[in-house]
Amino acid sequence: MTALIRPLRARDPQEHHRVSTTLELFFDLVTVIAIAAVTAGLHHALSEGHALEVLPRFLFLFLAIWWAWMNFTWFASAFDNQDKVFKLLVMLIMGGQLLFAGGAVEIFQTLDFSYGLLGWIVMRLGMVCLWLRAARANPSHRTTALRYAAGITFAQACWTLFYFATEPASTAFFIAGGLCFVVEWCVPPFAESANVTPFHRHHIIERYGLLMIISLGELVLAIAHGYGFLYGGHPSWQAAVVSTAALVIVFAIWEVYFCEVEHLPRSDFATAFIWGYGHVFIFMSTAALGAAIAASIDVAAHQAHASQASVSAALGLAFAVWAGALWLARDRALTLPLGLKIALPCMASIYLIAGMLGAPVWVFAALAVVMAIWRAQPR
Repeated sequence: MTALIRPLRARDPQEHHRVSTTLELFFDLVTVIAIAAVTAGLHHALSEGHALEVLPRFLFLFLAIWWAWMNFTWFASAFDNQDKVFKLLVMLIMGGQLLFAGGAVEIFQTLDFSYGLLGWIVMRLGMVCLWLRAARANPSHRTTALRYAAGITFAQACWTLFYFATEPASTAFFIAGGLCFVVEWCVPPFAESANVTPFHRHHIIERYGLLMIISLGELVLAIAHGYGFLYGGHPSWQAAVVSTAALVIVFAIWEVYFCEVEHLPRSDFATAFIWGYGHVFIFMSTAALGAAIAASIDVAAHQAHASQASVSAALGLAFAVWAGALWLARDRALTLPLGLKIALPCMASIYLIAGMLGAPVWVFAALAVVMAIWRAQPR
């Protein structure tokens, strides 16, 4: 029986050689599918010249996907014991996430998430059971775990009421949805105020780095999309040039994000809270960059209704958000020389200007190289 059920006790936050488990990597695979679906929706909207109309949908769905990933990731860092019941509950959560992800394209188009709501209920059932197990096995964290269980249940009740009380895509829909997200985001500070859960700092850094790789996958997919135009009877060399510039961009972003090993310098709640929540803008803007690159490739291949200037505005905005969010989440808390400290805010401003001027993708590639040389220099 010990292999089937073990007390879900807190793990040692100083544990040596703590790495992501295969189950966590499997969980990430489901997240890949959902992110790809909503990013594809933004890509097509940019190509058609309707980006502003669908941007609220992209934000809404990306936040939902990230929040499901974040809830499980931080819990597993603190309490993962890999017994059979833990694995079964995580599989239940994954099943609910797939039910939501499977309809992500339809939800993006209509904002009718009837079965998506069912998927969220299934995910919450698994998370509440995990928190109740943690409450039972950890007297010092009992109040924290019970607050999480109660908070998640209340938040899900809000979403259910929201679904039945509003019309999809209406003004009330987005206002009520925003309020539900506020409820969601208040649960961790409320719960952790009782006693901070013992997450493993380097494990969390690795988990966030893996989601960053997943987000960069949207850029890689766009690059492959561009090189695909070389095949067939009428190759588009313009699209291949854009893809080559995008390849430079993705390598520069990778270099700048991963240039600091101690990505989260301290474990105190305030630092971890800003770092953990601030990353959603990093992940979201990275995916948006992938959508903007894919739309730029469509423009180069003469398969878009939008102009490059309008797509470049989105590209500049996504780049600026990425650089600003990385400064907020990471560089703000690091002890850096002034020249490195101001690198990302300065580049964010330059990216915005380049976007407003309708700069081509190769200009953003050149700016990305400047950013990498400036910020990722050895210390």
